[in-house]
Amino acid sequence: MSTIDLATSPSDLRALAEQSNAWPFEQAKAIVARLQKAPKDVVLFETGYGPSGLPHIGTFGEVGRTTMVRHAFRVLTEDRIKTKLLAFSDDMDGLRKVPDNVPNKEMLTSHLGKPLTKIPDPFGTHPSFGEHNNARLRAFLDTFGFDYEFASSTDYYTSGKFDAALLRVLERFDKVMAIMLPSLREERAASYSPFLPICPRTGVVLQVPIVAHDAKAGTVSYDDPETNERVTLPVTGGHCKLQWKPDWAMRWCALGVDYEMAGKDLIDSVKLSGKICSALGGTPPEGFNYELFLDDKGQKISKSKGNGLTIDEWLRYASPESLSLFMYREPKAAKRLFFDVIPRNVDDYQQFLDGFARQDPKQQLANPVWHIHAGHPPKSDMPVTFQLLLTLVSSSNAENAETLWGFIGRYRPGVTPQTHPKLDAMVGYAINYYRDFVAPTKTFREPVEAERVALQDLRDALSQLPADATAEAIQDVVYEIGRREPFLDHKKAAKDGKPGVALDWFNMLYQVLLGQEKGPRFGSFVAVYGLPNAVAMIDGALARSA
Repeated sequence: MSTIDLATSPSDLRALAEQSNAWPFEQAKAIVARLQKAPKDVVLFETGYGPSGLPHIGTFGEVGRTTMVRHAFRVLTEDRIKTKLLAFSDDMDGLRKVPDNVPNKEMLTSHLGKPLTKIPDPFGTHPSFGEHNNARLRAFLDTFGFDYEFASSTDYYTSGKFDAALLRVLERFDKVMAIMLPSLREERAASYSPFLPICPRTGVVLQVPIVAHDAKAGTVSYDDPETNERVTLPVTGGHCKLQWKPDWAMRWCALGVDYEMAGKDLIDSVKLSGKICSALGGTPPEGFNYELFLDDKGQKISKSKGNGLTIDEWLRYASPESLSLFMYREPKAAKRLFFDVIPRNVDDYQQFLDGFARQDPKQQLANPVWHIHAGHPPKSDMPVTFQLLLTLVSSSNAENAETLWGFIGRYRPGVTPQTHPKLDAMVGYAINYYRDFVAPTKTFREPVEAERVALQDLRDALSQLPADATAEAIQDVVYEIGRREPFLDHKKAAKDGKPGVALDWFNMLYQVLLGQEKGPRFGSFVAVYGLPNAVAMIDGALARSA
């Protein structure tokens, strides 16, 4: 697919980026300032993933947004500094509860407390539950073409990659405790330790008091809660893991992480981990706290609850680009992540793409599609909107793509599934969305007498138009017919100075004719649907309400 490129040199692009207030550039500028204090050859971006449940869109959001910041950084530095994105999975965590949306819950219950990579896969496709969820995440990220390196906590702990940093935590045990204890409840503080031994007898990640620690020997000791036997383990080699806040800090220090964002619910955790990272001799990464996604009831989405949208669900109803736009928008504002947000993001993405070629370079750097496509958005070639397709499906009760393509082909001669594969994909999305969400709740409102009269007049006016009438000509007729009470908008004058037409007129058309609250521009819909079909639709509505 051809793309639109900015006709500017790397240095000119950098100058524009330095002036841009698009949030990825604002974040990237903080990393540039960080390097001025402590230069390095490779800048490390990190995202974290807790694989206790199936991946959800919030997980993707971190990777997608971080990728945008990474690209912005490359522009600001003219790509002279190497970068790497590490997608880190905390798969050595103990499973605390069984997720709601997985099979074989009884089997999982028998393994509670064990590291996720030591628990059998309830789906039966991978060696462990952790590896199954890791694979799900990676498969999704790969479909988006993200440039990342995957990292497993289990691999890093057991291979010795964290050994030096773990010994440093042990050496500075008291400093870490001094940072953590004030943040804990009294009961929790009494038994807290940054080290969690992995029981050699049961394989469970133990939350037990550490009764002794030996920095020289590199060991910790605890009393087995079931046998009362004192057990001494090395902190290296995967025999212990850290509590998650010290673990986060240790990872930042050990790997030299320069940038990592986190959810708003982790603000205090970021501060604590930053203090621990500094106590270990490291520098906490740059980053920001994004707002959380909410489900249809306004509750925080959760991997274990499975509320909100899954990755596969969004991609059943819309393009990956529309999801990227949803992630780009207002990362510090709470947003509902439910099915009804999909149509708007599909069409808004297309509007941003349509406008890109007409913008100057400064405006282009503020356009979401520039960040979504790493500076090279594709050329826009979408002759109809998603909302229009949904309305066509609804009006025709289309159960197959061929029916929709019949309308599209008449409206835009020469446009076919072969010439417009992205439109063909959107046709499939629209059919899926209609079947799952529109059809089950579709109800037609009965028109009142004044509305029946207006509909009859509209039917007669449309029947008088030539078969090749344009969408604009049809819209003009629809507007004129609606210029009557009770649809007049006395506060908003039309171009001729007369009162305008209220949205109530257009909303009524969709509620009565199509059984939906709103829709696309009615003239455009009729142009695609066909004047005879539109007239027949009005006749049907009038007959139903007779």
